[in-house]
Amino acid sequence: MAQKCVHQGCGKLFTDADEVCTYHPGPPVFHEGQKGWTCCKPRVLTFEEFMAIPPCTTGNHSTTDLPPKIEKKTDAVVEEAAAKAKAAQAVAEASLGPAMPRTPISMPTREKSAAATETKAAAAPALATAQPAPPPPESDDDDPALAIPDGRMCRRRGCGVAYKAGVDRSDSESCVHHPGAPIFHEGSKGYSCCKRRVLEFDQFMKIEGCQKKPRHLFVGSGGKLKAKAGGAESSGEELLDTVRFDFYQSATSLTVSFFLKKIDKSKAVITFTEQGIELDLPTTDAPTPKRYKKHIPLYGEIDPAKSKYNVLGTKLEVVLAKAVVSSWPVLRSDDRPTGEILQVARAGKVER
Repeated sequence: MAQKCVHQGCGKLFTDADEVCTYHPGPPVFHEGQKGWTCCKPRVLTFEEFMAIPPCTTGNHSTTDLPPKIEKKTDAVVEEAAAKAKAAQAVAEASLGPAMPRTPISMPTREKSAAATETKAAAAPALATAQPAPPPPESDDDDPALAIPDGRMCRRRGCGVAYKAGVDRSDSESCVHHPGAPIFHEGSKGYSCCKRRVLEFDQFMKIEGCQKKPRHLFVGSGGKLKAKAGGAESSGEELLDTVRFDFYQSATSLTVSFFLKKIDKSKAVITFTEQGIELDLPTTDAPTPKRYKKHIPLYGEIDPAKSKYNVLGTKLEVVLAKAVVSSWPVLRSDDRPTGEILQVARAGKVER
């Protein structure tokens, strides 16, 4: 009878107790937006990248070897620590002497608060973080022209069903999954599409899906596979469709950061035009280098001769010289303005 391995990072069905199992022995770590495991070094930003971190330990499958639970302090230990803290506070207060009377704090009026806010806003340019355009929606069906590898897991969150080669597929597969994104906030974990929240990561991985589809999604439309077949594989590079970026601006310039690590300075090509940027950014990643090649249409016109760039270890920083003193509501001309004011600094003097 097949049993499911409970090791983190494995979760496979097995019948042979001596079968090799690769898993993460340590608990997951989520800190300041980064995600990873305590047992190995990779740290990533998105939950999908976290789930794709390869296991670092080899052993045997198990149905009972759960990660160790955190030891809870007894009530006596907690009370003793509280008593010590209270005694230390009393000693500190006694050494300082009687408390000095405090001067009453006058509450500012609404007019003063508004004036202070306007002054502060005019003192420095506002930082605007722009998220990359979302990728096109994934197909709900697998492309019949693509072969599905045996053991490929369903791509939908919370499903966890593996494909079995040779088994006929039908509309009665019943894929129960989470269409929303994972949420980790103040220790609680859950999905944006449903209300259930748990504390432990093991419990989070077992939250039952809240939406049902008639069929699983193992390869989808195969966009990444087709990209590799179209040239990325032959050149030995991984083509990136998008990278994270942010920007801030003043009245005369706009600074954009494209976050991509290990850019090859000797091969990188950055070209400025009056209405756009041409980027060709290969990396030195081994064994498979990455490449981000994109045309960025800009919201307004720039002066190509005065614009400049700098390749850093983790990003490309571009400084665009605006052709006209103005404030751009968005960076790209194909982005829809949100109505938000992204530049509130006073315009400086323009040399003529």
